[in-house]
Amino acid sequence: MSRIDENADFLPVRIAVLTVSDTRTLSDDKSGDTLVARIETAGHEIAARMILPDERSRIAAQLREWCDDPEIDVVISTGGTGLTGRDVTVEAHRDVYEKEIDAFGTVFTIVSMQKIGPSAVQSRATGGVCNGTYLFALPGSPGACKDAWDEILGKQLDYRHRPCNFVEILPRLDEHQRRK
Repeated sequence: MSRIDENADFLPVRIAVLTVSDTRTLSDDKSGDTLVARIETAGHEIAARMILPDERSRIAAQLREWCDDPEIDVVISTGGTGLTGRDVTVEAHRDVYEKEIDAFGTVFTIVSMQKIGPSAVQSRATGGVCNGTYLFALPGSPGACKDAWDEILGKQLDYRHRPCNFVEILPRLDEHQRRK
């Protein structure tokens, strides 16, 4: 069973938060605020924050820019993961991924089922890796952001989490790009 190793040191990571919305601004971005509050409370650093409209090419370009920034370890986006015509965040993420973290969407669906029942089938949460950076796309509701952080990301982004976590393998994500 998962646990926190109290003998290990906490290692903060640098996280960028991207809200995808045609209508939200920083003053009414409750989902972004939810993520920022949880990230900071956990002891991590907010490396960047932005709101972009539901435009696939702009989202992908921003994800690539942040993946190329050595000061950003993780990118979490919120919004644009649904089924409507304007929901293109998942496609933009997949345009950028080198590897997809398939189980992230599955585990998110399991967590969501416990909260919203079969409506969870409409979520397309996803996760992946690009250029040594983790990327996660969450639905645009504050509840979904809370659930994803509290039940998955908060644990996996804590170096002390056992039996394993994302932080311990972070230095090895781009090992294929290094010379041998």
